[in-house]
Amino acid sequence: MRLLLVDNYDSFTWNLHDLFLRAARSLSLSVGVDVVRNDAITVREALAGRWTAIVVSPGPCDPDRAGICLSLIEAAVGRLPVFGVCLGHQAIGQVLGGRVVRAPRPVHGIADRIGHAGRGSLAGLDSPLVAMRYHSLVVDGRSLDCAAEVHAWLHEAPSVAMGLRADALGLEGVQFHPESVGTPQGVELAKNVVRWFRRYAAPGEATDGRA
Repeated sequence: MRLLLVDNYDSFTWNLHDLFLRAARSLSLSVGVDVVRNDAITVREALAGRWTAIVVSPGPCDPDRAGICLSLIEAAVGRLPVFGVCLGHQAIGQVLGGRVVRAPRPVHGIADRIGHAGRGSLAGLDSPLVAMRYHSLVVDGRSLDCAAEVHAWLHEAPSVAMGLRADALGLEGVQFHPESVGTPQGVELAKNVVRWFRRYAAPGEATDGRA
């Protein structure tokens, strides 16, 4: 299995790369992760068959300025699963009809408690989950298409979306940073994502059913 990690010119991208390699090793799976910047590849190249799944990294901008990300996520529906982190999550939310708006308060390096529904990448994880946040924008969960669900939220402010998914479309994202040392269960989250990607690559294979 080979993953395309779209780099939105972010300092956390290589931490995310390493997180997925660690998750794959802990599952005894052979997984490669290729990091490509958001303006160094076309949508057609990204979907040409080299990669099994796509991860969209955090970044310092908003989704409209994130290179090919919006177009790639739209084109990937029905073809490859996409998992987004922070900016990547916001881009998925925008593709799903959501509005990206100013957060009630910007945060930079704050560990918060995240409530969640125990589905997707968050299956089997603590709820509330301790996770690191770095962001000034959020997806307005009330504006999402009916195909999407908010499956994670800020524990102290449940109206603030911290995760969304549209499983039928192969899209999921989290607003927080699983690759940070401030997210103790980050590897477990990434393992759930790798299992999910694997099901798309080989839908007939048995899994342990956690993700």
